[in-house]
Amino acid sequence: MSSNYTVLARKYRSQDFQSLIGQDVLVKTLTTAINTGRIAHAYIFTGIRGTGKTSTARILAKALNCLSSDGPTATPCGKCDNCRAIAAGQHIDVLEIDAASHTGVDNMRDILDAAQYRPTNGRYKVYIIDEVHMLSTSAFNALLKTLEEPPAHVIFILATTEIRKVPVTILSRCQRFDLVRVPVDTLKKHFAWIAQQENIELSDTANELLARAADGSVRDGLSLLDQAIAQTGGKVDEKSVLDMLKRADRGVVVDFMNTLLSGDTAKALDKVDEIYNNGADLSMLLNDMMEWTHWATRMHPALHAGETANSPYTADQREQIRTINNRISLNTLSRIWQVMVASVQEMQSAGNQKQCFDMLVIRLMHIADMPSVTEILKQQQNNQNTQPKLEKQPQQKEKQQEHITSATELANALQKSKEILLYSYYSSNIEIVDFSDGKIKYFDRGTDADFTHKLSAWLTEKTGHSWALERATESQHTQTVTEKKQEELESDPLVASAMSLFSDAEIVGVSK
Repeated sequence: MSSNYTVLARKYRSQDFQSLIGQDVLVKTLTTAINTGRIAHAYIFTGIRGTGKTSTARILAKALNCLSSDGPTATPCGKCDNCRAIAAGQHIDVLEIDAASHTGVDNMRDILDAAQYRPTNGRYKVYIIDEVHMLSTSAFNALLKTLEEPPAHVIFILATTEIRKVPVTILSRCQRFDLVRVPVDTLKKHFAWIAQQENIELSDTANELLARAADGSVRDGLSLLDQAIAQTGGKVDEKSVLDMLKRADRGVVVDFMNTLLSGDTAKALDKVDEIYNNGADLSMLLNDMMEWTHWATRMHPALHAGETANSPYTADQREQIRTINNRISLNTLSRIWQVMVASVQEMQSAGNQKQCFDMLVIRLMHIADMPSVTEILKQQQNNQNTQPKLEKQPQQKEKQQEHITSATELANALQKSKEILLYSYYSSNIEIVDFSDGKIKYFDRGTDADFTHKLSAWLTEKTGHSWALERATESQHTQTVTEKKQEELESDPLVASAMSLFSDAEIVGVSK
């Protein structure tokens, strides 16, 4: 290989809007703006790495300064002095600035001072500031005024992968374009075309693996393709790409998930040992298992999630997933997904990934065996239905009703029920005028206006029938319960004898 070899990511870098892949909305907007003369003074491009932010900035710089027409053109020729110099990064009026190494306010002042001078060779002086989010706060502040009202000959193009780190005051002064991830099918077509240009044999399966591993980034995908070509010498197949990526193919993952959900722990752990010994990255295997769980959930007959033909599996593999779905529930797939998501952090921080993965597999198998909440409730319902009715509905004890026929029995019942306040008031303040079953006439020496209601409610609850309580307006000079008990005690010979032993003795309380 020549020492002047140019990597594919640089060799096949987009040189015009037509060759910029996967960014159709961006291309349409910019070409329309250029053709109609509505060119903004500041643009900001954001998106993940390798989607074409810097390439778009260079193409826009070419479009503004191409000499093939009298003004800006959406189709720069790529052959004039300005186009070639911009493509090579050598144009005196197009300055590419790495914000990571020019973060200070002094760097920004130098740039802004130079912006006041008219361009030397081009129509516009273009400043491309890459990774602009790396600028310091003071550098951003220095840029604000010029960015809002730059000289007519100056265009600012900012690029960043961290748009949230760019101050809102900067964003509000720019036209923002979000570059999207390039779809897998688009990447596959691009890689196949490059392989044809390079006379490289690239199998369709290997191409698919590379396109998916690129994760929407053209540059990442081309770097992987470059590495695969260097490894194989020009014949890139599925096995070589799998070896390079250190991952199991989807067929292995489908078989492994089938084993895992079959409940054979020993066989599942043997499969893990085999995959691990073949050099697969267990973190990548976990990602593939999560991908499988996601698509298995979407393909589950209980969900009806629409068309799944765009899944990354072959027709045979999709049929295997449907067979597995016939014996597992949607709830099981959901629990498996939750455990896998929680295990991503564990795998990253584990000292021994193999041990961590083994424990994950065992945990997944036990979760898969667990019945769902619906199944548990159904089983409980079945158990209840099979129990004898006497056990299901135990006889309740009938509440024993009190039979109260006198004032003394009422006092004893109140005391027995531990109605201390009601008993104390009744025995000390109530003179019973007449007492019969269901009717009481009394005189109240006290001041509790709610006594009638409280005693009536208690009697109804205890005896099972309603009581009529009538309050007399005048005292009949009858004794209260306490006074009767005290009189009975005083007439007792033993009590009378005891009291005669002490002068001025008196009974101060009566208890049962």
